[in-house]
Amino acid sequence: MLIDSDSLDLAQAIERLLEVVPKGFAGQVKPELMQPVLEIATKPCATVREAGDQLRELRQVVIDAAATQGLLVGAAGTHPFARTDDQLVTERPRYRELAKELGYIAQREIIFGTHVHVGIRGPDRAIYVADGIRRYLPLLLALSANSPFWEGHGTGMKSSRVPVFRAFPREGIPPHYGTWEIFSNRVELMMRAGAIEDYTFLWWDVRPHPNLGTVEVRIFDQQTRVDHTMALASLVVSLAHRLCALYDRKEPMVEYPSELVDDNKVRAAVQGTDGVLIDFRSGERIAAPQLAHDLVVLLGEHADALGCRAELEGVEDLIVNGTGAHRQLEMYERTGDLHGLVAEIVETSRP
Repeated sequence: MLIDSDSLDLAQAIERLLEVVPKGFAGQVKPELMQPVLEIATKPCATVREAGDQLRELRQVVIDAAATQGLLVGAAGTHPFARTDDQLVTERPRYRELAKELGYIAQREIIFGTHVHVGIRGPDRAIYVADGIRRYLPLLLALSANSPFWEGHGTGMKSSRVPVFRAFPREGIPPHYGTWEIFSNRVELMMRAGAIEDYTFLWWDVRPHPNLGTVEVRIFDQQTRVDHTMALASLVVSLAHRLCALYDRKEPMVEYPSELVDDNKVRAAVQGTDGVLIDFRSGERIAAPQLAHDLVVLLGEHADALGCRAELEGVEDLIVNGTGAHRQLEMYERTGDLHGLVAEIVETSRP
């Protein structure tokens, strides 16, 4: 979030910031649909630790650049009190066209997420990995929940970002594709029909990204603490590693009903890790923290193989000490001050 240092409201300032970002980082600091939204992106990394080092450096670079413009940088799933009516669309052709097409839906998209890309060799393997991650999306959301406030109000949700983005087309829980041929044929059908220009207009919570050779997980609320971002990244890459091993062993992939996965996602958005989720294998309702702990244990050997065990263990902090949403709510309950909460988010966002 780009934030005005005086009012602590969102600042319509992406172009000003881009002008002062050091040239060496220009390709890693980008605009998004709305002017207060700043995207930073690491380069491809061999390890989670390397990605974490890059992310910390990038955060510091944009914080320092913002300071020269009277701006602050904060990381969370939503700004606690900013009003959607006050925000401006970024003056780039793709964003202007999108705003014209979606109107009110686009105007409300003042939300902030984290995307994790994992390089996967082979198109059918990538589809298998994306299909496999699909069932875990609600749990990943619950762990990342960090947006309990919207336009100055407590929403009663741990992730109010979810219902905002839910209004977009081609978002949310993706279909189970099964094979690359099915995926590519369905994308080509939408392109021929004029529904989308290319597959990047499919904003699923997990999707193959053939231009980059990755599977991209897009379910996460933005994390205030870098350590939490890296814990979630290690969870994704370890899960992808396990799924690749299952693919190589020719384990069949079970297709779980979209309506059941989506029902879990709503539970996760409302209750976060305080709630229960349906465990697809047993068909039972299980507390989200238990499911998360079991997944961390299951992925331990894969994290070891990838050298990210320390980062993966950071998931336990989210389980035991609470997610970003818990920390926001606890502070607001103590102070009743949303401006103070924004100041705390800004401070805690520093690497």
